[in-house]
Amino acid sequence: MRKRAPAIGRRPIVTGLLTAAAVSLSAPGVASAERTVPVPRRAPEWDVSEWLNGDGGSVEALRGSVIVVDFFQLWCPGCISFSIPLMNQWEADFAAEAKAGQVAFISIHTVFEGHGYQTPDRLKRFIRKKKILHPVGIDRHRDGNHVPETMRRYRTRGTPEMAIIDKAGMIRLQEFGYFDPAMGKDLIHRLLTEA
Repeated sequence: MRKRAPAIGRRPIVTGLLTAAAVSLSAPGVASAERTVPVPRRAPEWDVSEWLNGDGGSVEALRGSVIVVDFFQLWCPGCISFSIPLMNQWEADFAAEAKAGQVAFISIHTVFEGHGYQTPDRLKRFIRKKKILHPVGIDRHRDGNHVPETMRRYRTRGTPEMAIIDKAGMIRLQEFGYFDPAMGKDLIHRLLTEA
């Protein structure tokens, strides 16, 4: 029996055993979906071929701010029903802190499948439709590799995957698929108070 997670916005997401219907499949050559990624650890720099909605900068340039990163694909059901609405909600919840430069929201379009469909032009339309206002980076592919660079560096297991990085540039949370949004929001609040 599958458990139902609380809805973000008005759409519920299936959780429990993560399936392709809830999140995209794990990428070949990247950590398996069953393995967890150790935290805390130093946040790698992202490698982006193009920024949409403004320049997202770098992990180093954002040092001193809490960084929330959503690794997503535009055709990922779990991204559409969970991580994108959650990012939009948190961006509204932490608007004052974002305006003050204390927190930054970044999305990385990390395509490891469906390359012919998930094009930059389609992504631009998707961003407008989903009302994503923060910077969105297109994860760079090198040497004809189907798994992009930032996905490799962060060892993400698929999409959606979210990371929360503290002011010192350390990943303090990295979760694949659904997780408790209240736990993530509490972590952001705690990290904002850290020296």
